[in-house]
Amino acid sequence: MLASCSEGQCMPVLETVPVGPHGFHLDNTQATAVGAALHEQYIAADPFPHVFLDDFLDLDLLRALIDEWPTAGHGVAYTRAQERLKFEWQPIHLKTPRLRAFLAEMNSEPMLRFLQALTGIPKLISDPYFIGGGLHETRTGGHLSIHADFNIHKQMNLRRRVNLLIYLNDDWDPEWNGALELWSRDMRQCRASAQPLMGRAVVFNTDLDSYHGVPDKIACPPDRSRRSIALYYYTAPDDGLDAIPHRTTMFKRRPGTDDATDWRMIRQHAVADWLPPVLYRALRGSKR
Repeated sequence: MLASCSEGQCMPVLETVPVGPHGFHLDNTQATAVGAALHEQYIAADPFPHVFLDDFLDLDLLRALIDEWPTAGHGVAYTRAQERLKFEWQPIHLKTPRLRAFLAEMNSEPMLRFLQALTGIPKLISDPYFIGGGLHETRTGGHLSIHADFNIHKQMNLRRRVNLLIYLNDDWDPEWNGALELWSRDMRQCRASAQPLMGRAVVFNTDLDSYHGVPDKIACPPDRSRRSIALYYYTAPDDGLDAIPHRTTMFKRRPGTDDATDWRMIRQHAVADWLPPVLYRALRGSKR
């Protein structure tokens, strides 16, 4: 879906109201109405509930975040076969006001109302820890294999339900790869993809078979990178977590490729599925 445009000017999907020199806030009523208007499109999407939204937020606001983007520091770096040259920073790593204010607003009530109306999932909870989320950057030669995400927030004992990705890449050339791919639940084919264009957002449900990733190596010039902001949202299961399979990130191989298989995780998940929850938790605890 594109934002509404008139005479070459596009209105953002979500309206922002400036607060001071660096901050902004979203409007509860407008955010809820937009989410509700997109709900039917979202739940009917193939291969699993999702939506692509261009001009999600004010582009000038998003471009200002690039001025504060970290170039060094103590962010997390991934170097495994399934995830190379990918870096991430959580708010704890950041000292700049715009980025911190932005991440805080993405966890606010209006954003939760928008996502609840969009997805139909009630009582969403934002993540103050930004586990696995925050600022993401993949550099030349990097990639992220097709996978389903971890599904349990261990610090808060919550079930992961929704991902929101916001892209910050002006003039991105499709020949550089970098498209987010959404794959069928049987992993037979890519059913939808989105280039990481400035201001584009992707929202999707994170089920155990919501397979997605950026599998082809990024081929942008060395002075460029693929940048995004990743936000994850959760719910508290009414019956607790014991009845829910516990999964770490589960990578999948695309048919006809030499994508690396994560056998360690396959074995771990097999043990978790066969052992009673009490015994599995005891086994995990004994290894810490």
